[in-house]
Amino acid sequence: MTGSDIARRARTFRLLHDGPRAFVMPNPWDAGTARLVERAGFAAIATTSAGHAFSHGIPDGRASLDALLVHVAELAAATSLPLSVDLEDGFAATVDTLGSVVEAVAGAGAVGASIEDRDRSGELYPIGVAVERVEAFVAAARALSFPFTVTARCECFLAGQPDLDETIRRLRAYESAGADVVYAPGLASRDQIRAVVDAVESPVNVVAGLGGATPSVSELERLGVRRISLGSALARAGFGAVQRALDEVQTHGTFGFGADATPYAALNAAMAR
Repeated sequence: MTGSDIARRARTFRLLHDGPRAFVMPNPWDAGTARLVERAGFAAIATTSAGHAFSHGIPDGRASLDALLVHVAELAAATSLPLSVDLEDGFAATVDTLGSVVEAVAGAGAVGASIEDRDRSGELYPIGVAVERVEAFVAAARALSFPFTVTARCECFLAGQPDLDETIRRLRAYESAGADVVYAPGLASRDQIRAVVDAVESPVNVVAGLGGATPSVSELERLGVRRISLGSALARAGFGAVQRALDEVQTHGTFGFGADATPYAALNAAMAR
């Protein structure tokens, strides 16, 4: 990938957040599914830490930074789409070393990344520490030669602390620290989503498919959401289809799952560039 190519992807990704409509950013878990996303007409992709881990036969949170960098390079090479990276907590990087992590994922082909405010054990960082980490992340992003989009995540709802006021307090702090996009996975209702959107000026990302009745794209757009990601939902849907097929064969000795499988020729053609 050339410098002009990554700069083009970076500008395209930034402009998507400024457009009049919400956009959906699917999360493929390998090069093949990334190509399917591109062929389906989506404008950007993001990694999923869970999908990446599952594809390697390990639990979420166990993949190494080196493995992620290989994964990022593979996805970036597989399509022409802008790629954002789920950096989890920065792979236990300290404030002093977060910059090198940002540089590494950018060097692998990413034009954006998200950083969480809980550590690898699942504990939330104190807000002061979390803000320092976002500031370090932003400083490293701004030092790059292209506009790298920083997404700051508040993990309160996923960390067992579903406190909307604290979530908003943290997201406002991360916005003030320079984050380009804010994100609070696990918001449980339309009212909560609207409250977050109204509380910040930055574009808001909402993840769909965590469970329950997720509002539609048009509903989320009306609520003011700018970006919609799918998290691990696509990967879980794919693994779910495989599990159901295996259960059918093992339990019933039948092969009806084949009727829903993508035809070989169509899938083979989708992998050609």
